[in-house]
Amino acid sequence: MRVEPNPVVTNPVFSKFETELQVRPDDIDMYQHVHSSRYMDYVLAARFDQMERCYQMPMAEFQKHGFGWVMVAAQMNFKRPLLLGDRFTVRTWIEEFTATGVNVRFEILRAATGKLCSDGRIDYAMIAADSGRAVRIPDWIRAKYSV
Repeated sequence: MRVEPNPVVTNPVFSKFETELQVRPDDIDMYQHVHSSRYMDYVLAARFDQMERCYQMPMAEFQKHGFGWVMVAAQMNFKRPLLLGDRFTVRTWIEEFTATGVNVRFEILRAATGKLCSDGRIDYAMIAADSGRAVRIPDWIRAKYSV
């Protein structure tokens, strides 16, 4: 009896979206560059913008259906500092869906040079707003975000 090898399963490729932001004075730390915690704020601001503008499903729509998103893990790598007044692009994309969550990759690039300042990954879980417990992502939401 001949056994066929398992087919190769590839992950789908999801769209990458970009949001442009600028470093503000209150983002600067005592070393005169952006404080590390602000990079997370930048990614969250970009995702919020992109949910509405690019996926056509803002956070309010999730809340209307009784869902929310919570961060469960994050990895952030710092390559070069952003400085006061720098304009930069936050590029994000879905790397993969899990049963109850999504893994989002990101890059933060200085606009003037296109050089990478930070990159990483954030894992989010979908929760039921009334209980705060993780729930399976409905197929209609997966379809909306599988662009």
